[in-house]
Amino acid sequence: MKKIAGWLLLAFLIYAIVMSPAQAAVIMRTAFDIVAQGFRSIFTFFDALLGRR
Repeated sequence: MKKIAGWLLLAFLIYAIVMSPAQAAVIMRTAFDIVAQGFRSIFTFFDALLGRR
């Protein structure tokens, strides 16, 4: 069941990229920005915790 769901997800992602590459790029950039901001926030927290800032 897990394998089928994985293949369906992969097929949907390929379909979404082929049908709307510009929107897929915007979504990927947004997702990357969210992850990057999360890491920056974690580093800022630990810098403050260690008294570096």
